Amino acid sequence: MFDLDRWREILQTINKNKLRTLLAGFTVTLGILIFTILFGMGNGLKNTFYEAFQDDAQNTIFVYSGLARKPFKGFKENRRIEFENADLEFLKEKFAGRIEHITARIYKGVTAKYKSEYGNYSLRAVHPSHQYLEKTDIDKGRYVNENDIKTDARVAVIGRLVEKDLFGKEDAIGKYFSMNKIIYRVVGVFSDKGSGDSEERSIYTPVSTTQLIHKNTEIIDQINLMYDISIGANGASKLSKEIEVELKKRHNIAPSDRSGIYVENKVEDLNDTLQVANVLQIIVLWIGIGTLLAGVIGISNIMVYIVKERTKELGIRKALGAKPSSVIGMILQETIVVTLVFGYIGLLIGNFILNSMGDKLKDWFITNPSVSQETIIAATVILILSGLIAGYIPARRAARVKPIVALRDE
Repeated sequence: MFDLDRWREILQTINKNKLRTLLAGFTVTLGILIFTILFGMGNGLKNTFYEAFQDDAQNTIFVYSGLARKPFKGFKENRRIEFENADLEFLKEKFAGRIEHITARIYKGVTAKYKSEYGNYSLRAVHPSHQYLEKTDIDKGRYVNENDIKTDARVAVIGRLVEKDLFGKEDAIGKYFSMNKIIYRVVGVFSDKGSGDSEERSIYTPVSTTQLIHKNTEIIDQINLMYDISIGANGASKLSKEIEVELKKRHNIAPSDRSGIYVENKVEDLNDTLQVANVLQIIVLWIGIGTLLAGVIGISNIMVYIVKERTKELGIRKALGAKPSSVIGMILQETIVVTLVFGYIGLLIGNFILNSMGDKLKDWFITNPSVSQETIIAATVILILSGLIAGYIPARRAARVKPIVALRDE
C-alpha cells in the first residue's frame, strides 16, 4: 500500500543528507554507466561479426584444395591437389538430399578494356548457383545461366563499380568489352552492399568459358555449396566432415593429413567467433558488476552512518509502538529509492552515449553499440536487489535499537 507519510520522511531524510546521498548515488550511477557502455560495446562487437557473415548465405560450405603433406598409397608428400568438374558432380550426386546449390569457382586476374578506358579486376568463373551463395543483387540484366555454361558463352556479369570505371554514364548491358584481349558481352550488372568496393569491382563469367579459354582444362580452384538449412548446425558439421572424408578418398590423401583439403563451414566459423565475443562480454559483465558492487558498498556505508545519526529518532519510533519490520521496511525503501534513481540516471546517460556513437567506431570493429530491452529489465532487477543488499545491514541494525538506549544517545 502507498504510504504518503513514509515517502515524505524518505524525501526529508535525503534532503537533510544531500552531500552523502549524492556521493553514494554517484558510485551507483558510475557503476551502471560503465556497465551499460561496456555491455553495449560487447553487443557492437557481435553486430560487427554478424555483418561480416551476412555478406554470404549462412548455410554455406567452402571447399579448398591444398598440398598433401604426407605420403599415401604410393603418392609422394607435398603433392598439389587440384579439383576438377568431376569432383563437383560427385558431391552433387553423393549428397543430393542435403545440398540445395553447388558451384565451382575459378579465380583470375584480368585487365578489362572498353574503348579508351581500362582497369585491373578480379574475375570469378562460376555456375548459376553462385548467385544464391554470394547473395548477389542484380541491378540490371541477368546473372550467368545454365545455357551460358552449355554453350561456353563469352558473357560477363560485371560489378557496379566496374561499369562506372569502364562505361561511365553509358548503360553497359549488351556492350562488348575485352578481358585479356578476349571479347565478352555484358549481360548483367550486380551490386553487393555487404562487401563494399572490393566485391563490386569483380566480374563473373561462366565456368565452362574460362576453362575453354585457358587450355581447355577441367580444373577448378574451389567448390562452394549451400546445404538445406533444416539439417541444423550439427547436421552441417557432419556434412562438412563427410565431404572432407570423401574427397580425401578420391584424391588419395591420408585421413590424418589436414593440408590436402580444407572445408570451411560458415556456421561453425560464426559460432567460434561469437564464442570469443561472448567470453569478452562475460568479462565486461563481471567488471560492471564489480563496479556496481562498489557503489552498493558505498550506499550501505552511508546508510549505516545515517542510521547511527537517527538512533534517537528510531528509539522514539519503537517506544511509540513501531514494529521492527516497519523500521526495516523504511530503511530498505529509502535505500532502494536512492539506488534506483541514481542507477537509472547512469542507465540513461549510458544509453545516450551509445546512441550518439552509432557507427563511428566501425574502424574499431564496433557497430551500432546498444543494450536491449531485456538488458534494461535485468539492470532494473539488479538495481532493486542491490538496494536490498545495501540497505539490509543498516536496516537490521536500526531494528535492533532499544528505545531506552536510543533515548540516551547523544
